[in-house]
Amino acid sequence: VQLQASGGGLVQAGGSLRLSCAASGIDFSIADMGWYRQAPGKQRELVAIIYSGGRTSYSDSVKGRFTVSRDTAKNTLYLRMNSLKAEDTAVYYCYALLRVEYWGKGTQVTVSS
Repeated sequence: VQLQASGGGLVQAGGSLRLSCAASGIDFSIADMGWYRQAPGKQRELVAIIYSGGRTSYSDSVKGRFTVSRDTAKNTLYLRMNSLKAEDTAVYYCYALLRVEYWGKGTQVTVSS
């Protein structure tokens, strides 16, 4: 299983980014998929999850600003991030859950204030 995240970068506060996570080697259509992030000196935290049935869940800190989605035809997970804040700065990881957890390498998001 490979999960390849991309789309991170440097953006000003108030700006937007869209992260992508290309999945291979996994039945994407039945896996629960999500995004975690880890800021320097902090624990990894759940950002958003989208279940195989399409239901989504968000952390309170991003609710209303971030949108998680998936394209089953492309085996790709997305995270649209709007109204970015400095505290959103972190390495973002995508993960998949299908009996076991799979993790991809992270992509750095830096929000300048």
